[in-house]
Amino acid sequence: MPVHSITTDALSGGRPRSIEEVRSWCAFLESGGILYFPKTPVPIPDADLQLLMGGRQSSSRHHKNISYKPDRGCVGGVDTKTLGDGELEQLCAVMRRYSASVSEFLAGFLVPYEGRWRLDYASYRPVEEHGRTLPLHHRNDLLHTDAFPTRPTRGWRILRFFHNIHPTRTRDWAVGEPFDRVVGLFTPGKLVVPRADGPVLRSVKRLSRSIGAAHLVPQLKRTPYDAFMVRLHNAMKEDEQFQHRCAREFIQFAPGSSWMVFTETTAHAVLGGQYALEQTFLVDPAAMVTPESAPIAMLEKMAGVRLI
Repeated sequence: MPVHSITTDALSGGRPRSIEEVRSWCAFLESGGILYFPKTPVPIPDADLQLLMGGRQSSSRHHKNISYKPDRGCVGGVDTKTLGDGELEQLCAVMRRYSASVSEFLAGFLVPYEGRWRLDYASYRPVEEHGRTLPLHHRNDLLHTDAFPTRPTRGWRILRFFHNIHPTRTRDWAVGEPFDRVVGLFTPGKLVVPRADGPVLRSVKRLSRSIGAAHLVPQLKRTPYDAFMVRLHNAMKEDEQFQHRCAREFIQFAPGSSWMVFTETTAHAVLGGQYALEQTFLVDPAAMVTPESAPIAMLEKMAGVRLI
């Protein structure tokens, strides 16, 4: 099973006991494993939990979660019609504290990555995952690897730290085969690893320069790597045969637990659960303990050219 449990006994003041130990944990994480904390190392104040789980957020099909943008200090995806006076500001303060506390913990825990990441969005996921009705490409219950259609990562890895804050309910995941095997199921037949020197990519780059609109049209901001990762994400969800036949393992994350995973690498699906928090980091692939395990390294080896 691709999960390694870390108890509080294995930490000293929230930090690994040795650099050798943390490097081994990083290598496991980078290869597609999940680091699991049965008891979260990032406790949340009771008042913050009560505010989150007592919310009246709409189950609108247009929003999978409530997002917090640290660079702007604001939240999105909120049904403001359901909030009372001051509740939006309180929600923003809770998300700000959560984002800061996770960042502080990981700065001391993932020592090899310290100073080599960018803080991305945090999110709160208040809606029960099982049985949700969402557009195909937005569904969480289908195996997929993560890609950001409008926020290209340029090969930086997507590290996500999750926290199940439900008082009694597990959060249920399925995890698929390793990244290289998943890619092998879709290439070269259904998908083609893009070539950075290909005519299509050259024409797109010329167009973006000529109209100066790369900041307006997401597709024009994508590197060949990002374009492929978005297509892979969509192809996995669109392929019913893959979804029914691919190997998978089932994992239940206990109430009050946390876990982290590179979600652009690990094929995963969320099958059930409610009330979860998450903080995303974009990590420089050059900071990896095993840089060859990064998707950008694997795909560039397949393509024979640089993809960023």
